[in-house]
Amino acid sequence: MPAQGAIRKKRRLAHEINVVPYIDVMLVLLIIFMITAPLLTQGISIDLPDTGAEALPGSDEPVTLTVDAKGRYYVDIGENTSKALTDDEVVRRVRTYLKARPDGMVLIKGDTRVDYGRVAYGMGLLQEAGATKMGFVSEPVPRREPAKASEAE
Repeated sequence: MPAQGAIRKKRRLAHEINVVPYIDVMLVLLIIFMITAPLLTQGISIDLPDTGAEALPGSDEPVTLTVDAKGRYYVDIGENTSKALTDDEVVRRVRTYLKARPDGMVLIKGDTRVDYGRVAYGMGLLQEAGATKMGFVSEPVPRREPAKASEAE
């Protein structure tokens, strides 16, 4: 025990935060997210064209999968393109096309009255056939002029 008259030294509190443990934790979390993020990707991967896209380059025309209002599938390659195809026939025809052109694009035309589930199922068939580049075909919608303040009154 120090003498009563002795001066005691007070400890000064550190005003700094040691961030090294936080950086370690952050790097571990970053590595975990980098490993697990690709594994969490679900659904059908598609390569949609831009809105203002120009004509496709090259002489090869893309294959088109058409889904009519009743949900039937048509592919514009092979014989008798106006005949509705079964799921296996769609996969077989598109797979044959993609063997000759591995980077070939497949376009999807869906009727406005068809259930979206049928279009998504068709996309799954195309992916099963090996298609990696898919896009949607639609008709451009005419733009309306905004109403003026005087016309709205």
